[in-house]
Amino acid sequence: MIRKGIILAGGMGTRMSPLTKAVNKQLLPIYDKPLIFYPLSILMLSKIKNILIIVNKGQLEQYKKLLNHGENLGIKISYLEQDKPRGLPDAFILGRKFIGKDKVAMILGDNFFYGQSLSKMLYECVRIKNGAKIILHKVINPENFGVAKTKGKKILSIKEKPKKFFSDLAITGLYFFDNKVVDYAKKLKPSKRNELEIVDLLNKYRKKNKLTAEFIGRGGAWLDTGSIEDFYKTSNFVSAIENQQGLKIACLEEIALLNKWISKRNIHNSIKFYGNSEYSKYLKKLI
Repeated sequence: MIRKGIILAGGMGTRMSPLTKAVNKQLLPIYDKPLIFYPLSILMLSKIKNILIIVNKGQLEQYKKLLNHGENLGIKISYLEQDKPRGLPDAFILGRKFIGKDKVAMILGDNFFYGQSLSKMLYECVRIKNGAKIILHKVINPENFGVAKTKGKKILSIKEKPKKFFSDLAITGLYFFDNKVVDYAKKLKPSKRNELEIVDLLNKYRKKNKLTAEFIGRGGAWLDTGSIEDFYKTSNFVSAIENQQGLKIACLEEIALLNKWISKRNIHNSIKFYGNSEYSKYLKKLI
């Protein structure tokens, strides 16, 4: 079982400038919650309790003010500062002490996942014994993504932003790896843009027939909030779902309570922390 997870919440957020000049993108609101709540909720739904958040230099205190070290959620959150982005695989080099001899999941801090069968799919992913697993989602504009060609759950080949149609299955920002990921990441060479590429890392597993996939079906959604347009699309999506159902997406305390990681006392602490807000009113309904 995978029991450790990394959230990569660094990056410059240049596509959303000037909003991101003063505030990290993952701290901006998706409807009524900071963006960071959404990837964190995915790791918590995966029953992962030991989490490392990698942030930009100088932004550590902002995250600690919001999440502290996860005590009130029944989890353990630690942090690492990144002086500059060096590509996604750099997370495994930076986080090698955190990973130790364990397997690890990684989610990008600006990715949003939603779906009825999501928990079931996540359970399958964290049970990997060896190799790596990625999550694929059908898209209408594959030229904007890294995409994979598959046979069943096996990955046959991967291409980054193909100019000609190759596949319409986009590689989402959620990955599950065995412990070899640290050594593989260390051996990667920077690309032309002077970054370590996640596609190169995945190809190391693929060439050894150790890369498989799970799929987000028609009832699920994956949204990348990298641009301002996608950011507000995601916010509108969350608003529509929550106001229709009366249930919150990515309510961290609710997930922790359902996982039996916290008690009602922790919920009371959270209500006091958040103050007189709609989020607090929802928490009151839980208890």
